[in-house]
Amino acid sequence: MENFLNECFDLKPKHSSEEALERWRKVCGFVKNPKRRFRFTANLSKRYEAAAMRRSNLEKLRIAVLVSKAAFQFISGVETIESDYVVPEEVKAAGFQLCADELGSIVEGHDLKKLKIHGGVYSIAEKLSTSTTNGLNSDTDLLYKRQQVYGINKFAEAEAKGFLVFVWEALQDMTLMILGVCAFVSLIVGIAMEGWPKGAHDGLGIVASILLVVFVTATSDYRQSLQFKDLDKEKKKISIQVTRNACRQKMSIYDLLPGDIVHLNIGDQVPADGLFVSGFSVLIDESSLTGESEPVMVNADNPFMLSGTKLQDGSCKMLVTSVGMRTQWGKLMATLSEGGDDETPLQVKLNGVATIIGKVGLFFAVITFAVLVQGLFMNKLQQGTIWSWSGDEALKMLEFFAVAVTIVVVAVPEGLPLAVTLSLAFAMKKMMNDKALVRHLAACETMGSATSVCSDKTGTLTTNHMTVVKSCICMGVREVGNNNKASLYSEIPESAVKLLLQSIFTNTGGEIVINKDGKREILGTPTETALLEFGLSLGGDSQAERLASKLVKVEPFNSTKKRMGVVLELSEGGLRAHTKGASEIVLAGCDKVINSNGEVVPLDEESINHLNATINQFANEALRTLCLACMELEKGFSPDNAIPLSGYTCIGIVGIKDPVRPGVKESVAICRSAGITVRMVTGDNINTAKAIARECGILTDDGIAIEGPDFREKSQEEMLTLIPKIQVMARSSPMDKHTLVRQLRSTFDEVVAVTGDGTNDAPALHEADIGLAMGIAGTEVAKESADVIILDDNFSTIVIVAKWGRSVYINIQKFVQFQLTVNIVALIVNFSSACLTGSAPLTAVQLLWVNMIMDTLGALALATEPPTDELMKRSPVGKKGNFISNVMWRNILGQSFYQFMVIWYLQVKGKAMFTLDGPDSDVILNTIIFNSFVFCQVFNEISSRNMEEINVFKGILDNYVFVAVLGCTAVFQVIIIEYLGTFASTIPLTCSQWFVSVFIGFLGMPIAAALKTIPV
Repeated sequence: MENFLNECFDLKPKHSSEEALERWRKVCGFVKNPKRRFRFTANLSKRYEAAAMRRSNLEKLRIAVLVSKAAFQFISGVETIESDYVVPEEVKAAGFQLCADELGSIVEGHDLKKLKIHGGVYSIAEKLSTSTTNGLNSDTDLLYKRQQVYGINKFAEAEAKGFLVFVWEALQDMTLMILGVCAFVSLIVGIAMEGWPKGAHDGLGIVASILLVVFVTATSDYRQSLQFKDLDKEKKKISIQVTRNACRQKMSIYDLLPGDIVHLNIGDQVPADGLFVSGFSVLIDESSLTGESEPVMVNADNPFMLSGTKLQDGSCKMLVTSVGMRTQWGKLMATLSEGGDDETPLQVKLNGVATIIGKVGLFFAVITFAVLVQGLFMNKLQQGTIWSWSGDEALKMLEFFAVAVTIVVVAVPEGLPLAVTLSLAFAMKKMMNDKALVRHLAACETMGSATSVCSDKTGTLTTNHMTVVKSCICMGVREVGNNNKASLYSEIPESAVKLLLQSIFTNTGGEIVINKDGKREILGTPTETALLEFGLSLGGDSQAERLASKLVKVEPFNSTKKRMGVVLELSEGGLRAHTKGASEIVLAGCDKVINSNGEVVPLDEESINHLNATINQFANEALRTLCLACMELEKGFSPDNAIPLSGYTCIGIVGIKDPVRPGVKESVAICRSAGITVRMVTGDNINTAKAIARECGILTDDGIAIEGPDFREKSQEEMLTLIPKIQVMARSSPMDKHTLVRQLRSTFDEVVAVTGDGTNDAPALHEADIGLAMGIAGTEVAKESADVIILDDNFSTIVIVAKWGRSVYINIQKFVQFQLTVNIVALIVNFSSACLTGSAPLTAVQLLWVNMIMDTLGALALATEPPTDELMKRSPVGKKGNFISNVMWRNILGQSFYQFMVIWYLQVKGKAMFTLDGPDSDVILNTIIFNSFVFCQVFNEISSRNMEEINVFKGILDNYVFVAVLGCTAVFQVIIIEYLGTFASTIPLTCSQWFVSVFIGFLGMPIAAALKTIPV
């Protein structure tokens, strides 16, 4: 079975090829209910449609750019251009001068001619009744008018299915439809022969059973769909920085309207179509929209920005022009959302199991029907009545057919793939409460097999609440505290303070703004925030510093260069460059330093040693170190030139404290006991990284800490011995992280989880088995490439995700073990009985009830078990583990053998055992067999809670779903036996018969416990 599953039903957790997705669908030949079975699989036709849309978008853009260039060259030589555009009356009445279609044609068509006709970006802002400085007015009536004219920033989604749709889909089951026809014929023949109501009992019994199965199935499926709907809403929550009413504020992208001024930084997704207002070094990745991987430079000459594209570099201000379904991204997303998620490896594997067992079941059903019919024909031949048929004999034939069909119902475990979805939906909902948002279903499963976690330091292992606590300015090391900031200011020469404040407030990716409440707020990364707070504490004025000089060029922070820089045009004339970044890298580019008198002096060996010793001292105290430097530039500097990397004057070094998160050390210890290796991969100084890693329990005595540049130089042979020992990688570039992940996955066959927050982490997140993006610090690009978003950026949440992943895997194994046991016993009992006695002990109605116990109710009970701490004390499954393990086969075959022997004994010796005689003896015996069989499943369900431990009652009351399902099953069984005999072909039992039935079921538990002691 495993070989067949690996050959036809093997799917990667991520980036599966279309061929693999098509292949397993073709192998699934026998499916009872395709609508239900394939509900949570990808819609490949919609995906092909989306790919065609991307190709079409690329072609449109190419043509638009060419036409636009030609038109621009033409209009460059023309002084004035007449516009034939007429503003629609309803747009004028609302107070605007441009309609949605005109705006859309400018941006989507990259139409420079139209842009010039309308007077450029600032003129378009005026026509939209907005300000590029202050943004929109938040007056509700004005915003409503704007919505009416331009629409909202949401794309069309398929309507949510109602409960009745799920009922209808559950009714599409082919075997249930055949049984429905049997029930109808049975009703007609029964009523014709025995009259109403006696003749209708068998037919109505089957109808009632079908309806019960359909409604229970539909209810379970409907609840799942609601859970996925809630999770989809969470996935789509994206916030963006917007200026409205002259205040910077965070806002959902779905509230954006044309005229809004949006602030975008590296890694952000462009939330709507718009025009570039101002910014620096903006590179746009349009691959999500067009499939084109080459980034596009956006500036005042090419100001068009399309929704759904991503900022690969730079930062800018954008004027929103088109939203929602008026953008190409809106149309593409509407199609893509119908394409659905890839199916998970377990879903596909269990589709394979269902296919194999389905074929076996179909074979047995045909044989059973043939044997039963042959028995009836032989009987009639002996009696010589082969050509004369009574109504009873016709009903008998119909009953045989119904039993054969019901064997198929029970034998085809249609619920297996859906149990995966149920378990995943349950786990995803619970993980959401634990601050982990799962973007791809497969990540839930894969995380349970993780053997290695490569974690960032900042914000994941540490709190990301940063403050400057030490500084070395003008060669003097000083503590920075709330009490001594005034004295610190007085100790530093005025000229040096002036340069320091200019560096802090101009060379920054952060911003100090006034929020809606009129209070001062610092926006930006925690590092930028810490520096800006330090600047403010020294008496600096951010606004004054920015106005005192003009920004000529900005190079945003880059994790490859590990520095950022700006060039300023000073008010007194001249150009000055400021840079800041990784201390040893920036210091290596300095040849001068400001001394204790505030004078610029050459950087001699003694000064270099002093500064390097200071950097190491700060780093050994687990402080993050940054070096700030500046240089005067010659007049000939052009904004097209790169900012120099050397020739700087060192202003100073700051040490930033970022405390380790509470609980991280314990979480790392849990990972270690669970067989998961934790590695720290950071861009920080190696001494800082080692200090934090020791504090977290990551770096041990036999572990290695290495720097990215050294790691890059290693040969493949050296990496083979080095990688297993690496516990810390410092000063790493995104490609170092990518290389480490690739080596761990390919060379060492590990299942790797990787955390990331920056745009440059996207390749590693994409390469890893499980990409974990940070919800707070993470960019949209990182989140897009990730499988799970850690909403609180906390390492402890990663451990919770691993625990839930293991829980999903184990729960599905429990359910498969339970269901295969019922499959095997139900098949063999009915088949062997039909062959040897000429009748089936379990009727169609009884088998439908058993099917519901093992399918929908069994999945609810076993697939929703919450995780326990014990799960993190066992080794991970890894890539090599078989899903149906030897332990499972031992339990399945042992339990099946016991149940079959007991039921067979009851069939052969039951009448003598219970001293049954008289006309009702067969019905009573079959009722006892049915009752014993059901209670065998009830107690086997309890035994399946733990496949290896003997104590299966531990934590049973914590899972109220499990207790409720068991309780309902037992209560319904009593009702069926005692009160629904006419429909279910049962008869009320005596107390002693009830006791024996329940005891036979209970006896399965000690047998299951004994089986668990057999080593496999």
